[in-house]
Amino acid sequence: MDHPLPASDALVRPWRTAAYAAGALAAVELLLLLVIGGGRLAGYVTERVELAAKESVVATPAQVAPAARKKAPPAVAKHPRSKTVVMILNGNGRTGAAAAAASSVQSHGYRIGDVTNAPRRVAKSIVMYRPGFAGEGKRLGRDLGVRLVTPLDGMRANALKGAHAVFILGP
Repeated sequence: MDHPLPASDALVRPWRTAAYAAGALAAVELLLLLVIGGGRLAGYVTERVELAAKESVVATPAQVAPAARKKAPPAVAKHPRSKTVVMILNGNGRTGAAAAAASSVQSHGYRIGDVTNAPRRVAKSIVMYRPGFAGEGKRLGRDLGVRLVTPLDGMRANALKGAHAVFILGP
């Protein structure tokens, strides 16, 4: 039969002291692991930053091979403006902006293709050209004062409905 402990023995709890000691030891081990892991992580990050810095260094003209210094000849328009069809897309959300832009494009002598809204808004006006029409695209960009002129991106050539270039009107 079990007997209750006398009151003086009931207050002694050696397990509590052992639990505090084990918890303190675990906290010290965790801190040590964090310090070691943080040091290794910092070393890895430093190596990656140094590697990226070395890769981004621009070569001086003397270091560039003579063949690499030659620029590709600028794209020249092969077709006159009257034979170049331009699709106009309204990418700024203002009603009637595409029609106004179409009038401006037509006043420069271009033929107008489809005039409609862009699928989403754009931050800047952009001229895109289909393959083989880089000269026409760059000329259209110069005529309209659009600095962002790129090859067709995000649209397939068959979506142009016969147009050679696309003018997406931004804000």
